[in-house]
Amino acid sequence: MSGAVVTGLGAVTPHGLGIEAYWRATLAGRRALRPITRFDPASYPVRLAGEVPGFSAADHVPSRIIPQTDRWTHLGLAAAGMALDDAEIVPAALPEYELAVVTASSSGGTEFGQREMVNLWGRGPEFVGAYQSIAWFYAATTGQISIRHGLRGPCGVIATEQAGGLDVLAQARRLLGEGTRMVVSGGTDASLCPYGLVAQLASGRLSLRADPERAYVPFDVEACGYVPGEGGALLIVEAADSARRRGAPRIYGEIAGHGATFDPAPGADRPPGLRRAIENALDDADLAPGEVDVVFADAAGVPELDRVEADALAAVFGPRGVPVSAPKTMTGRLYAGGAALDTAAALLSIRDGVIPPTVGVRTVAFDEVDLVLDEPRSATVRHALVVARGFGGFNSALVVRRETSGTRL
Repeated sequence: MSGAVVTGLGAVTPHGLGIEAYWRATLAGRRALRPITRFDPASYPVRLAGEVPGFSAADHVPSRIIPQTDRWTHLGLAAAGMALDDAEIVPAALPEYELAVVTASSSGGTEFGQREMVNLWGRGPEFVGAYQSIAWFYAATTGQISIRHGLRGPCGVIATEQAGGLDVLAQARRLLGEGTRMVVSGGTDASLCPYGLVAQLASGRLSLRADPERAYVPFDVEACGYVPGEGGALLIVEAADSARRRGAPRIYGEIAGHGATFDPAPGADRPPGLRRAIENALDDADLAPGEVDVVFADAAGVPELDRVEADALAAVFGPRGVPVSAPKTMTGRLYAGGAALDTAAALLSIRDGVIPPTVGVRTVAFDEVDLVLDEPRSATVRHALVVARGFGGFNSALVVRRETSGTRL
């Protein structure tokens, strides 16, 4: 099989709409963490989030679909449309059963579900809409993208929280190896409602600080958890030979390797699985650690989890052996959308020869981590590693690299 390449990017993020708006703000080190406005957070311990500004579903979603679906799906439909436009793909001109969709999902349609539960307990079951049964469902975004664009090939969803944004891209690569021509893949999330926030609070990992400058500072001596966010990215993944045959206007890079593991149960006499996921991804890409030019970190912001990640990176690459970036410090952790957005950032780093900064960190707690702080760092980026972990023990690592044979950039 020819390589699995990314030919289109679409993003809906706390930095705004579109991948270039996200990238400009990221390189500028602009923080998008602000007081929550989507509901009154006064009675909750978390007051900050990365909200998508200025998003109107009516601008991106057919009017009849809006009341049937959750905001998370609206964001996904918008990002998918942007990605297809960026790749200059008209699905109707291609064989419909060779076009697939695989998205990541974390929380599902929590805002829609909360509204219907309020109706159930406050007004009675006759006020619960028929679409409750599907709008909250983890596969709703995959289904709606498939229906809207006529993508009738293999479709699916992976629910491994933040790790899912990488797992679905690996699945997209597998589907191409089985004869699929093109896959829309990645993820979005939108859980900034009381129901969604309470579910997230149960993890014990959210930052309770009210200062947006210091609320989410992974790898810092004062790390105290993470700030939640919404949005994400959808990517167009194609076989390289197919992309060139159709005259794809650009190839951002190739999905070269993937590894996924699961952490042992608490108290088990086995180490966390993150290092092994990274090593498996490098092996899959046939890549030596010294060939990796940047790591986009999971950056949980929880001290013990940051320690695990720092140890894994030092064990694989050596102390300060590779630059490490966490641009999610500007947007918050986007759950199912976060790792897909990090992958888009990794591809843009390859394109532009620059590593985006990590903001807010003042004193790095782990000397072995070469964290790119405050300002972008110019670099030749040929291979990038993206690392993601999902609540419950999921670990995922993805290698993307510059695709050069016949590529037009």
